[in-house]
Amino acid sequence: MANLLIVDDDANTLASLARAFRLAGHEAAVCDNASRALDLIKSQRFDLALSDVVMPGKDGLTLLEEIKALGTPLPVVMISGQANIEMAVRATRLGAIDFLEKPLSTEKLLLTIDNVMRLQRLEEENRQLRQRVGSHEIVHGGEAMRHVIDQVDRVSASETRVAILGETGTGKELIARALHDRSRRRDGPFVTLNCAAVPAELIESELFGHEKGSFTGAAARHIGKFEQAHRGTLFLDEIGDMPLAMQAKLLRVLEEKQVERIGGDRPIPVDVRVIVATHHNLDALVERGAFRQDLYHRIYVYPLRLPPLRERTEDIPALADHFARQVSEINGWKPKPFAPEAIEELRRYPWPGNVRELRNVVERLLLLAGAQVDVAAVRLALPATAAAAPLQGASGTLAARTESFERDVILAELKRHVRMTDTAKALGLERSHLYKKCQQLGIDLRALRGQ
Repeated sequence: MANLLIVDDDANTLASLARAFRLAGHEAAVCDNASRALDLIKSQRFDLALSDVVMPGKDGLTLLEEIKALGTPLPVVMISGQANIEMAVRATRLGAIDFLEKPLSTEKLLLTIDNVMRLQRLEEENRQLRQRVGSHEIVHGGEAMRHVIDQVDRVSASETRVAILGETGTGKELIARALHDRSRRRDGPFVTLNCAAVPAELIESELFGHEKGSFTGAAARHIGKFEQAHRGTLFLDEIGDMPLAMQAKLLRVLEEKQVERIGGDRPIPVDVRVIVATHHNLDALVERGAFRQDLYHRIYVYPLRLPPLRERTEDIPALADHFARQVSEINGWKPKPFAPEAIEELRRYPWPGNVRELRNVVERLLLLAGAQVDVAAVRLALPATAAAAPLQGASGTLAARTESFERDVILAELKRHVRMTDTAKALGLERSHLYKKCQQLGIDLRALRGQ
């Protein structure tokens, strides 16, 4: 099914095309002028627009130019009863996907729509494949994640419902994708919904869809996530944040394996494997009455816990290298190696934001560091609250901890730069001030130069 927009100043053409498309199972909105059509395109989602060329006021070719100027990927088919070669060439150059002459053949129009929809599906599949290859690799270097991957391999081939547990930023969606990619549903869609990111009043429509006119603002039919995920996998992230009223409706769908769109009059069968994730303690939510116990037992069949990054610091070298290569490739930067001391500094940090935070820090490091990522760059890149981490071995007074930190940073910069002028510039100090600091902190410059 496609959601179509037909633009033509002839009422009979609009009526006959709309009827033909609806009989074929498509949705069709009609409009008799280009200005109104542009407003509709800005406010609604269409799969394809068909526009007459010759219309009073703004013509179809001007509308085509304005659609392309919006940056929307909406395909446009131009139609005209006064067609000529020059007009067809101009329409093609402006980005029209096809040019059809009146009188229109319904059969040819329907074939054009099928071809456009097939092309869009192929482009979406290619985009998803590129994403899977480039962004969804599970990188690890230690036993903790090896254990997780073993569990993924064990449960992915079944239809068992998996509940992925872990702190924010630990990679729950990555694991859900791995479960899908290694399952018998791998050729089907992988659809995601973050329950915490959707307003309570919209989540039912997002999950189950709605019919046109079913509520204020429902200008067209909307296919929900369950239907989108038919014969594939639906990943419900942050399930613990789903409103209680919605939990009851989700439970019914899981039991009956069918959905009904808002405003609909018939149930629609769906074949979907549901995987959920949360950073909450679901047992505690059930105990407080904030999560339905019957839904809990439906979704909590195979719990799979992801350890926080602070519990698997052995993965940090591999993750840092992976993110560095990824960020460098995206930005066209030259890759920078990590000094062993820099990696150890990263391992000492507690990582409250987990792997997601590490990725952001790595990007920051590539901007801050010189030819190599060293300790000084890491300390500059990490949040200010991390400054105390390298000082844990110092004595307890603030003065001693501050002195130790200053000494470590200056030593790192002195080793990195050959000239004192460059070191002072990197630290934002006057050259004479740096000499005094080195003297105060007991840094032997002659010994350093002799190394």
